Amino acid sequence: MQPQLRAESPSNSIAGPEGEARGIEPPCWRLGTKIAFRFAFVYFSLYTLYFPLHFLSIPPVLLISQMYSSLWSAAVPWVSRHALHLSHDFGMDYLNTVGGSKDTTFVYVQVLCYLLIALLATVIWSLLDRQRRNYKWLHKWFTVYLRLNLAVGMIAYGVAKLFPLQFPPPSLSKLLETYGESSPMGLMWTFMGASRIYSIFGGAGEVLAGLLLVVPRLATLGALVCIGVMSNVLTLNLGYDIPVKLGSIHLILIAGFVVLPDLRRLVDFFVLNRRVEPAPAPPLFRRKWLNRVAIALQVAFGLLLLAYNLYHSEHLLRAIQARNTVPLYGIWSVDEFKIGGEVRPPLLSDPVRWNRIIVESDQDAGVQPMSGPVQHLYLHFDKQNRKFILAGHVPYGSAAFNYENPQPEVLILTGKMGGQPVSVTLHKEDESKFLLNSRGFHWIQDYSVNQ
Repeated sequence: MQPQLRAESPSNSIAGPEGEARGIEPPCWRLGTKIAFRFAFVYFSLYTLYFPLHFLSIPPVLLISQMYSSLWSAAVPWVSRHALHLSHDFGMDYLNTVGGSKDTTFVYVQVLCYLLIALLATVIWSLLDRQRRNYKWLHKWFTVYLRLNLAVGMIAYGVAKLFPLQFPPPSLSKLLETYGESSPMGLMWTFMGASRIYSIFGGAGEVLAGLLLVVPRLATLGALVCIGVMSNVLTLNLGYDIPVKLGSIHLILIAGFVVLPDLRRLVDFFVLNRRVEPAPAPPLFRRKWLNRVAIALQVAFGLLLLAYNLYHSEHLLRAIQARNTVPLYGIWSVDEFKIGGEVRPPLLSDPVRWNRIIVESDQDAGVQPMSGPVQHLYLHFDKQNRKFILAGHVPYGSAAFNYENPQPEVLILTGKMGGQPVSVTLHKEDESKFLLNSRGFHWIQDYSVNQ
C-alpha cells in the first residue's frame, strides 16, 4: 500500500466520489487486500461494538445495547446446543462472567459466531461490491475508531496498575498462604502486588500507548508500544492461566491493524536498514479546519479519558482504604481456645480449634484452623455494641462474638459457635515482619535472599 500512498499528492489522498469528480483515477487495491479489509471490518466491528454503546449512556443507545445483549444471550446458547452440541449451562448472566473470567464458554462461542458472521458477510460483500477499487475512505475512519477503542482499554488497564487496584498488595490471608496452596493466577497476582515498581512500570507503558494512540501522527508508535506491552501481558496470561487470554490477543490484533499500513516502512527502516520517506497523513476531511478540529477532539478525548480514570481510580482506592480501617484489622494468633469451658490444646490434628483469625476489612475475614489453610468468611460488624458475626464454612456453622481490647495487641472473644459457648484469647501479629513485606529494595547485596 505504501508505494501507492507515496505516489499520491495531498490533493488526491481522498479516494471515492471526491477524487473521481476531480478527474483523478483512484488507486486500486489488490483483491486479497480488499477481501482482508472486508473481513477485518466486520469482525472487529462486532467485537468492539460495546465501545460506542459504553460511552453513550442515553436512553436510545441503552435500548440498543440491551437489545444487542439480548440477541447474543439467545444466540450463543442456541449455537452451543444445536450447532456445537455442547451441554454447557450458561446461567442467567448472558456473558457468564460472574466468576471474573473473560475466557468463558460463552465468550468462545460468541467469538466463533463473530468469525462465521464475518466470513459470510465478506463473501456477500465481495460479490455485491466487486467493482470497488479501494476502501481508503472507510479504512481511514475505521482506523480512527479502532485507535480510540484501543486507547480506552489501554488507559483504563494502565491507570488500574498505577494505583494498587488491579494488583493490590498481598492480603493478610495471602501472607499466610503457602505457595502450594496458591493457584497460578493467585501467585501471579501476589508477585505483581508485591512489586509496586513493576506494576507501575507496566501501567505506565499501557497509559503511554493509549495517549499516543489518540494523536494521529503518533498512532503508529502508540500501536507498537501497545503490541510490546500487551505481548508481555499475554505471556503472563498464558504462563499463569489467567482467563483474559482472548481479550489480550484481540488488543494485539487491533494494534496490528493500526500498524499494518506502515509495516513495509518499518521493516525497511528497522530490519533492512533502508532509507524511508515520511509517510503522508491522509486527512479525514477536505477542509483543513475540520481536520484540525478532528485532531483536537481526539486528543481531548484521550485527556478526558485519562482524567476520568485517574479520578475514578483514586476514589475507588479511598473507598478500599476506608474498608481496611476496621477496629480489629490484622492477623490475630490464638493463645487460648475454649469450647464449652474446655481448653483445646494447639494440636495440628484438631479441625475445630483456631490457629489464627484474620480480619481483612469490615466485610471480609478468615479463620485458619490448626489442621488446614485459611477459610474465607463473611464478617458483619456491630461497632457500637462491640460485636461481630462470622458466617461461612466454619465448624458448627456461623459464630457470633463479643470482643474486648484490654490492650491494643490483645483481643478477647466470647460468644457462641454452633450453639456452644466459646472464648478465645488472641494476640496481634505484626504483618510488616513478613519477609515479603520487610525485605524492601537493595542496590548492593553481597548474598542473594531467595527463600
